[in-house]
Amino acid sequence: MAGFCVGWTENRAYSRLLHTLLEQLAPHLAAQGIHHLHYSGNDVENDWLHDVLLTQGFVPYRSLYAYDKFDYRIPTQGNQQVVIRPFQEPDIPALINIEEASFEDLWRYDAVSFHDIAATHPYFVVAELDGKVIGYQFNALDDEYGYLVRIAVHPSARGRGIGARLMAEAIRFFEKARVIRIMLNTQDDNIQAHRLYEWFGFMRIQQVGFVLRKNL
Repeated sequence: MAGFCVGWTENRAYSRLLHTLLEQLAPHLAAQGIHHLHYSGNDVENDWLHDVLLTQGFVPYRSLYAYDKFDYRIPTQGNQQVVIRPFQEPDIPALINIEEASFEDLWRYDAVSFHDIAATHPYFVVAELDGKVIGYQFNALDDEYGYLVRIAVHPSARGRGIGARLMAEAIRFFEKARVIRIMLNTQDDNIQAHRLYEWFGFMRIQQVGFVLRKNL
């Protein structure tokens, strides 16, 4: 669920309208084999839809942390045996394997998503070791701001400096783009990722994001 909007003349009835929309949407989603509806926001304290959705059967599901970095410092180059190269279409099965091994279904990308990412993001690379794709990373740019959207390493290859190598290359990309701020967000319980980000000088900000879930 990306958002909810009503016309100005109907703004007093938004809760009732939202309830009606969700009631009509639920059977269509269930017929497609979808079991959960999610809503994600960047600021639990100031997202007006948060409290409204709690009255519509949504429950808190995940908390999200945001990190910022304002320099290009790279504390380690990571595993230099890893080959970092641009994404190619034949990489998709390996990336889907990484997704299934690394993330719950809420966060997973599929083949269509990877095609869209390749078409719309200025930086999309994979990490290859011994001829096998074991990680990937992609970024977005918005004027002077950089977004580290995803960095992922297959669980079987973690602890070998691959995430650090991907991060080092990402910072170099942002330096060439001359961004003044690098931003990312992550789940509050992804402690291993927090350590990597903080090692590279990212600072956690106070604003807390969230995910709500409604069972269908």
